[in-house]
Amino acid sequence: MLRAVIVEDEKKSQDALTAMLSRYCQQVDIVGIADGVESGLKMIPKLQPDLLFLDIQMPDGSGFKLLELLGDRTFQVIFVTAFDQYAIKAIRYSALDYLLKPIIPDELIRAVEKAEKKKRSDQMNENIRVLLENIRSSVEKPAKIVLSTTEQMYVVDIDTIIRCESDNYYTRFYFNTGKTLLVSKTLKEFEELLKDHDFIRPHKSHLVNPGFIRGYQRQEGGQILMTDGSTIPVSRRKREQVLRMISHL
Repeated sequence: MLRAVIVEDEKKSQDALTAMLSRYCQQVDIVGIADGVESGLKMIPKLQPDLLFLDIQMPDGSGFKLLELLGDRTFQVIFVTAFDQYAIKAIRYSALDYLLKPIIPDELIRAVEKAEKKKRSDQMNENIRVLLENIRSSVEKPAKIVLSTTEQMYVVDIDTIIRCESDNYYTRFYFNTGKTLLVSKTLKEFEELLKDHDFIRPHKSHLVNPGFIRGYQRQEGGQILMTDGSTIPVSRRKREQVLRMISHL
């Protein structure tokens, strides 16, 4: 069983989530419900839950503030929120889960199953640290991202990423240190996450950081030359966009 605490200020939302968990996620035992930051801060250390369902916006502060005030944060966290694009972006960069209100049962089931596999983990504390650091610095453009391989999670500075390459349902990251990581998400997902850092996708299999472009070859349909010595093909559809971007570097 997963011992869970719900931190949510609206009674209607508390009841709805409780009913859905009872119906669809019987492996979850709700051991406490708090209605804000102050009550959550008193309840969570006492109950030591495995899982925290956490609202973001509450009258006495944000869910992020509650996490910052808590010392031991090895429990799993699933954020439950109305749409907030900046908060959601920070959550996704930190490889944490969230559910949008009104909650869809299938999404709740998937999030709980993921939490059940991880249970208590020191890595969660690191994910939350990255989330809070990104929130404090700039929610619109987080500086760090958490990347998950089949073996562990890594916290990396986004400005050290040279490029990303599709590898079936995985993505291989190349860094300015010479290191590479094979990450268990598709290139499409990272294209959406990294677009605010001006990463460009010149080809269906490649995503590049403009800061590491050193030139462009016009022959063979067009290729981007990267500082790590790699050459990235440019699709015909993306050629004008790439040339326009390079002209402004």
